[in-house]
Formats: sequence, structure tokens, C-alpha cells
Amino acid sequence: MLGGAFNPPHIGHLVLAAEAASELGLDRVLLVPYGEAPHRGIEPEPGAELRLEMVRLAVEGDEMLEASDVEVCRDGPSFTFRTLELLHDELPGDELTFILGADAAAGLESWREPRRVIELARLAVASRPGTVLDEAEAVLERLDALGRTDVIRMPEIGVSSTRIRRRVARGRPIRYLVPDPVGELIAARRIYE
Repeated sequence: MLGGAFNPPHIGHLVLAAEAASELGLDRVLLVPYGEAPHRGIEPEPGAELRLEMVRLAVEGDEMLEASDVEVCRDGPSFTFRTLELLHDELPGDELTFILGADAAAGLESWREPRRVIELARLAVASRPGTVLDEAEAVLERLDALGRTDVIRMPEIGVSSTRIRRRVARGRPIRYLVPDPVGELIAARRIYE
């Protein structure tokens, strides 16, 4: 499971999902856009349904990747531990792996129920350019999670959702940064302008 804002989904998200699947031998990767953020919002915010639609377009035709509406379809703030509980109930017997960046892993102690996250899923921590894996490993050690953590070495791709939103707002091209269907949807609905 790869969770987050996906606002918008970009090539880096897809590369991370594919890399995790390959390195860890995962059967499939669910991309789970959050429904209601438990923290500050990102502006402009197109809404959960539109974010889910963009993720569906981004993974279309890829048998390994799947868009999940597990957070979008429920009420209340999206917390990873709750999403993992729902997936655990929905997929009994499956071992869950939660994929996250080293920057997110470094902040795991501040999350709601971090030990429950670790109990429900193995962690796959992506070491991306510009992130400090040592900080994430220190947090994971304090949470007794190192034995349930794999590190994924990411190819260097300098793209982020924030950068894409800024480019759209400035009228700059985003082709090749997002899958073509996502770029077409953003243009057609004038998202992020």
C-alpha cells in the first residue's frame, strides 16, 4: 500500500510503487489517496473524488498497480492505522506492506497509533534524494520496527506534487511529469490554476 495525497499523482509515485513491487516481490500495490486529511490541507485542493479519479487514470493499464477508494469512501480523517485495519479485515491472510518515504518515516512517532501501523504492516521505506535515511532509522529503532522494515533504493527523480501544482499555476508544461491521462484531466478541469 502506498498512501498519500497524490495531489496530483506523478511519475515518482508510480516509480516508487513499481520499485517496491519489484524489490520486495509484492503481488500488487494499492495507491490510496487520503479522504480527509487529519492535518493541514494542500491548496488548491481538488477534493477526494477527483484525487481518486487522477490515481485511477495514472494506474490504468498497469496490472501491478491499483487505485483504492478505502479512505475516500469513509467518513472522518484518514489515519494510516485505521486504513491498515480496514485492509487487514478486507484481505485476511495477506501480509500488508506500507510504502513510505524516508521523510515520512522520520515523522512516524508523531502519527496517530504508530505502533499499530507497525503491527499491521511491514514497512518499506524509500530512500529518496534529499532525504536522510539515518533519521528514519533512528525513529524506527525507537519504535522497535527495524525488524519489520525494508529499505527501497529509489532511482533519482526530481519531481513532486508541489512542483507540479506550481507549474500548472504558472502555465508551465507538466507532460512527462504525470501520466498523460492525468495531465489531460488537469487541463480539462483547470485543476491547480
